[in-house]
Amino acid sequence: MLKPIKNKKIYEYVIEQIQDMIMNGAINKGDRLPSERELAEQLKVSRTSVREALRVLEVIGLIESRQGEGNFVTGNIENKFFEPLSVFFRLNKGKPSDILELRKIIEIETASLAAQRITKKDIEKLENLLNRMRETDDEEENSRIDKEFHYTIAKATDNYLIIGLFNIIPSLMEAFIKDARLKILKRAQNREILVEQHGKIFNALKDKKPKDAAKAMLEHLEFANKMMNKK
Repeated sequence: MLKPIKNKKIYEYVIEQIQDMIMNGAINKGDRLPSERELAEQLKVSRTSVREALRVLEVIGLIESRQGEGNFVTGNIENKFFEPLSVFFRLNKGKPSDILELRKIIEIETASLAAQRITKKDIEKLENLLNRMRETDDEEENSRIDKEFHYTIAKATDNYLIIGLFNIIPSLMEAFIKDARLKILKRAQNREILVEQHGKIFNALKDKKPKDAAKAMLEHLEFANKMMNKK
């Protein structure tokens, strides 16, 4: 059933204008916004409407106010979206398998794309991480290395949306990787399997073979799922 069309409030139009400025690249992450007075003059609205719009944008994490300096576009916008996702995950009684499914959707294609775009610097970093993974017996350290290894692959895609996804859900990913490793490593021989799997992913990336990289990532994630589901 159709509903009556309601007029937007002035401050909502101000919010749209500022969002458009960000989307169009007129202002970027970390940039200072024009002052309240300047915005009011440019948009032909009251400073009250501007102030209300800025308050909303700050609440949702798009801008940040710095005492005595003004309002700035948030430098780490991606991280501002983690908490709502985390709350959503927990309220819906999310399971580790949910995160694994999300990882499979994201990381298999990410590995394929990374193999096409990876740089010498990315390869050197991944090799260093792999060597550290082989050398340390500290599982806390291994969990951090594991997370960084996968994040470095994401960065190698040079796709800010993919990198943003890895920024949005880092704590969920970290918790999953850590819990998975603890469960998997109840069997000592599995540690060697994990290192070997990361080595296959690395070799496929280094050789710039997208299909092999995707296959190696799939095998790694399916192994993690299998071990996680073992009683």
